[in-house]
Amino acid sequence: MLPPGASAGPARPAPPAAPGERPRGRDMAAGTGTGTAPQSLQHGEREQEAEPEGGSRRWGAQHAGARELAELYSPVAGVITADFLSGLFHWGADTWGSVELPIVGKAFIRPFREHHIDPTAITRHDFIETNGDNCFMTLVPLANMAYKFVSFSPEALYETCPWECYVFALIIFITMTNQIHKWSHTYFGLPRWVIFLQDWHIILPRKHHRIHHVSPHETYFCITTGWLNYPLEKIGFWRCLENIIQGLTGEKPRADDMKWAQKIK
Repeated sequence: MLPPGASAGPARPAPPAAPGERPRGRDMAAGTGTGTAPQSLQHGEREQEAEPEGGSRRWGAQHAGARELAELYSPVAGVITADFLSGLFHWGADTWGSVELPIVGKAFIRPFREHHIDPTAITRHDFIETNGDNCFMTLVPLANMAYKFVSFSPEALYETCPWECYVFALIIFITMTNQIHKWSHTYFGLPRWVIFLQDWHIILPRKHHRIHHVSPHETYFCITTGWLNYPLEKIGFWRCLENIIQGLTGEKPRADDMKWAQKIK
């Protein structure tokens, strides 16, 4: 025991650390004596680097930029779906059934038979006659979308934004399909912006659609943008469907269409 005011002498240095081992003093200064704090700190630093201020992730599906870029696919997917549906409906009305069928024959099939014999007839239709049916088809989904916008919370709308963008693009291009088809048969007096969209193949180009009007009208059925015509033709999509239906029903594709095309009296 030292008398009052006496010094204990110089402090004894800590024993040297073994090779590869951190000095114990550092561990104690960090608040632990186990030597695990540096690893925890490094792990925390990595997490801090991965999650910058604001709580948004730097990489991965939760990244704000990645989410925004992913949402851009939705309108494109809607346009592609509209193009495919236009081809599917066009192929069905061109290939099967007859004008003599009740209701469907005169209402839906007759215009397609007339169109192959007189392709410019569509250019003489007014706006309502050209687009009325397609506009009527899209009223219900448009009304449903409007209801969501006025009744859903902003958070719920944000969560469904990609789906709503897809549906909206699909609706718009379905609504415009007959008008776009009409423009593809109009060679005089088109607005410059329509010609621009056709030339850049954003909507169905005129030269592209001519391929379908070569008898027997068995290819290039998509009439919204025409983007899917080439790939569907390369894989023989329509021929495959026709072979399946003919094998099941015995009906020959485009038999009724050829009957009207060959009439001379």
